[in-house]
Amino acid sequence: MKKYDVVIIGSGPGGYVAAIRCAQLGMKTALVEKYQALGGTCLNVGCIPSKAVLDSSERFHDAQTKLKDHGISLTDLSIDINKMIAHKADVVKKTVDGVAFLMKKNKVDVLQGTGSFIDEIKFLLLVKRVLQK
Repeated sequence: MKKYDVVIIGSGPGGYVAAIRCAQLGMKTALVEKYQALGGTCLNVGCIPSKAVLDSSERFHDAQTKLKDHGISLTDLSIDINKMIAHKADVVKKTVDGVAFLMKKNKVDVLQGTGSFIDEIKFLLLVKRVLQK
């Protein structure tokens, strides 16, 4: 059984930032995440992917409407959805990889699994490993 000063359940923006800060303050820190990718909903399927697609869409809209004001004319403007989605996936991967790098750099142990308290008085936490399919 490993002992930690701090164990954080969930690697979303609150969790991974808390883990980094605890480690920086000298605490032996673990971060428990049930998915392979760190970052939680925001980085993987919510905020970041949505903003990447919105940014691409806004650039397309600007090319259609605003560049004329600058004397730039574009013909046969089109969207390649597959490239747009690939760009979104690349943004997500780089962001998730960045979080993983920060965990290693700050010596935070990442435990893939689910965490639950089994003794709240002794602060015992059970981490059940999740096997990926």
